[in-house]
Amino acid sequence: MAKMDETLTMLKDLTDAKGIPGNEREVREVMKKYIAPFADEVTTDGLGSLIAKKTGAAGGPKIMIAGHLDEVGFMITQIDDKGFLRFQTVGGWWSQVMLAQRVTIVTKKGDVLGVIGSKPPHILSPEARKKPVEIKDMFIDVGAGSRDEAMEWGIRPGDMVVPYFEFTVMNNEKMLLAKAWDNRIGCAIAIDVLKHLQGVDHPNEVYGVGTIQEEVGLRGARTSASAINPDIGFGVDVGIAGDTPGISEKEAMSKMGKGPQIILYDASLVSHKGLRDFVTELADELNIPYQFDAIPGGGTDAGAIHMTHNGVPSLAITIATRYIHSHAAMLHRDDYENAVKLIVEVIKRLDTETVNKIKFE
Repeated sequence: MAKMDETLTMLKDLTDAKGIPGNEREVREVMKKYIAPFADEVTTDGLGSLIAKKTGAAGGPKIMIAGHLDEVGFMITQIDDKGFLRFQTVGGWWSQVMLAQRVTIVTKKGDVLGVIGSKPPHILSPEARKKPVEIKDMFIDVGAGSRDEAMEWGIRPGDMVVPYFEFTVMNNEKMLLAKAWDNRIGCAIAIDVLKHLQGVDHPNEVYGVGTIQEEVGLRGARTSASAINPDIGFGVDVGIAGDTPGISEKEAMSKMGKGPQIILYDASLVSHKGLRDFVTELADELNIPYQFDAIPGGGTDAGAIHMTHNGVPSLAITIATRYIHSHAAMLHRDDYENAVKLIVEVIKRLDTETVNKIKFE
């Protein structure tokens, strides 16, 4: 395995942490550990979104950079008398990426390993075999012989279940494989932006935010933006990589390693034209690579941020990622580093006058 530098160690800690919507505590503590040294104060909103504030000059514009803490996963809903676990998906899952995958059930007594199972194909009719198994017909097998045995191990309805997968640097060391890139990479970007602003003279109040419950409706972005009342908002998240076999240019345009994605349009946000132009013109001037993309079927925290208070000019900046909402996603380290670089350079050039000009573009 490649030598783990400081950045890779942080990315491993963030992605290995377990946190589905409503259960973000472990991830929040990891993010807090890494962001606190670069913040003047670290607080949470009432639901548990992490807000790290880095003050520039008093009264300067408030800039919010939000990544979400939660990952897609499952929740135990019942334990049957034979000790098999029924579950609810939390966040979006496609049935075809789930069967035979290992999962971790997080209980009060510690972690329990399980595997997602279904009726074996050998006893299905030929017609039934051709159809994907529906999520409602799946269960989690922890090797328990009865409900009582499963409960002895600490398993209870309401326990969170997360994909079991370990952070991996690929043979091409720029390629990083992990669970929960959606959206621990956004948390990492927020941490690194504050880190790179150390000792930089700028007049803005910068907020690095780890939001809760994005995967179930951008909920923490709404509450944390309400607490901050920002002047400019950035949602940093994963986007779709269009460079694997079978994807046409019109379905997904972006390639890994070709720069962060500037999202023009998604189901939650029409990106603010003034802010988008400001960011892309600066990227052009500094030769920071970027790609335009649109995600008509998804949204990011920027969707909730832009509707806070009187409205906040907002933009989603995303990292092209393969296989999101599965056990193992892949992204390119250069895209992450260029996203950090671009946001830092943008913040350096923002002030009250510039923000007012952006608002009315």
